[in-house]
Amino acid sequence: MTKNSLSIALCLLLVSQLVYAQTPQRTTESPSLKTYSKFDFVPGDRVTALEDFSQGEIGDFPARWNSNGSGELVTIEGQPGRWLQLNDATLAFPEFVKNLPDNFTLEFTMAANPTIDPAHRYTLHYLSLLFTPETEAKALFAHRNTGNVVVSFCPQTGGVSTVDVWDMVSRIPVIRNKIATPTFSFKNQKSTARVSVWRQKTRLRVYLDDEKIWDIPQAFAPEATYHRLAFQVASFGKGPYYLSDLRLAEGAPDTRSKLLTEGRFVTTGIGFDTNSDRIKPESFGSLKQIAEVLGENPAVRVRIIGHTDSDGDAPANLELSKRRAVAVRAALTSQFGVNASRLDTDGRGETQPASPNTTAEGKANNRRVEFVKL
Repeated sequence: MTKNSLSIALCLLLVSQLVYAQTPQRTTESPSLKTYSKFDFVPGDRVTALEDFSQGEIGDFPARWNSNGSGELVTIEGQPGRWLQLNDATLAFPEFVKNLPDNFTLEFTMAANPTIDPAHRYTLHYLSLLFTPETEAKALFAHRNTGNVVVSFCPQTGGVSTVDVWDMVSRIPVIRNKIATPTFSFKNQKSTARVSVWRQKTRLRVYLDDEKIWDIPQAFAPEATYHRLAFQVASFGKGPYYLSDLRLAEGAPDTRSKLLTEGRFVTTGIGFDTNSDRIKPESFGSLKQIAEVLGENPAVRVRIIGHTDSDGDAPANLELSKRRAVAVRAALTSQFGVNASRLDTDGRGETQPASPNTTAEGKANNRRVEFVKL
């Protein structure tokens, strides 16, 4: 090889290495549940309200919601499902949620418009979640704040969240605080986040994705009844917010008592991708709770039984339920160290519904995992 040809070959090799280094490398590896290793959120054990906006028409405001402003159902490029777009200076609430129990969990996904100036510190773009004693739309739209518990999210300036708890009589905030939330931050290229809220009587816990951002022991007034939840956009002309995949569930699961004493524990908190046995990462809290009970009781063996709703073909649902049970066993053994010999699996498909398959909430309660003590 001549000197010239050797030089050309070396140059081509160097260029190919630079191109490879600058090209994003694809991976087929699934996200690990370990991503959520600090996520101790456990959904309530009975789904009471579910909203994926699948019943509405794109371009319309959803019929089961009320609002004093403007909004519409849209799709977002690169994101699954349908989204409710809420525009500037708009408050909206689901009409079908009328009484919030003392123990509940609420989950939803939010997205913001990345075109908002992330450096503008004086007109922050907030989406607020309100829990209120008010029952009527007129009172909600009046913004009276009497007794409201308000958590707000803003992806500007590196991500910000505020919490305000208003007195039941004086309308003066008795709690007011602000923290940084890089989990939902344009600066960190995070314009979407999964919000998980856990109320246990007076206590309020709020999570963004896998991060617990608020844990306030006395947020809810013990003498008050909180009837409604609502969403409010204060964006000062900066653009809309988007909501998707709301899930409200009642109860505080007592895994230990139900599994050890009653011999059976059922959860809807272990979720899967649609028509798949791939466990959603946000299921970590439920899996962790079960693993802790098994770890503290090494003589206990359980059978894991998968259940589905009635959508689709019955034989396919039966097979899917069995595969989901196997996936749960695999997660408990690989992620939490439970001995596989202690775990049997089975699936019942759609044959044993816990609720009628006539509503979205009923179907959600049927998509469950059962643990039976052997």
